[in-house]
Amino acid sequence: MAFSYTTTEQKGITIIHLVGEIIDKMEATAFIEQANKLAAAGQNRFILELSGLRYMNSSGLNVLVSVLTKARNTGGEVVVCNLSKKVKDLLVITKLDTIFHILPTVEEAIKKLGSK
Repeated sequence: MAFSYTTTEQKGITIIHLVGEIIDKMEATAFIEQANKLAAAGQNRFILELSGLRYMNSSGLNVLVSVLTKARNTGGEVVVCNLSKKVKDLLVITKLDTIFHILPTVEEAIKKLGSK
């Protein structure tokens, strides 16, 4: 299944719904570029909603870390939510669960990020 994403905004927070698989960073180039543009424009609070993300490898982890780094470098934050067991296990194994804020729902992620 190919990678795709959609974005919505709620309370000044960009919610990005990731779908499919990230097994090659090149698949996610448009996603990374959009996140970078948003962060540079001051829209640097992101929720990565991962319920539709079936699989990712180290390239996928690199994509998530890139978005997190850009957000934090511009004074923002990233929260990931609705992780499948497979994706959550990958974050735990790689210890990235200590770097990302992981919450079960979009609503809880919105509360965590607060509103501007």
